[in-house]
Amino acid sequence: MTDHSVKHSTFTLERTYAVSPAEVFAAWSDRDTKAKWFAAEDGRYSLDFRVGGTEAVHGDDGVDLVARSEYHDIVADERIVYTTSLFTDGILSTVSLTTVRFARDGDGTRLVLTEQGTFLDDREQPEWREQGTGNWLDALGCQVARR
Repeated sequence: MTDHSVKHSTFTLERTYAVSPAEVFAAWSDRDTKAKWFAAEDGRYSLDFRVGGTEAVHGDDGVDLVARSEYHDIVADERIVYTTSLFTDGILSTVSLTTVRFARDGDGTRLVLTEQGTFLDDREQPEWREQGTGNWLDALGCQVARR
């Protein structure tokens, strides 16, 4: 018999970028731009950015990783809500709900991302997800700074 476990975790990350909310939102919603900061190594990356649309990211850290997201709510330049299922070697590892908010902060943007996750059978740890998410928010900052 296999031991099964479930962990729940919620984290919130904040970043401030020196460009408008519209520019940060565009870097998130345009497939080619998002691929540069979010999936640069993934030649199979796909993004259909609309309510009901999906996104798929593939990775290989010695295991086959696939993250599939579905967009549930999009308010241009203000808010994105999506769910993600992460599979490791074809086995469901995590399910998460993510809300990203964009707000004007002086001449720039304050981004607040909140993720609620369910982590199954220790295939991924909450702290790994939080660290990885922080890394790609930093990469987003580098991307929008180049514009």
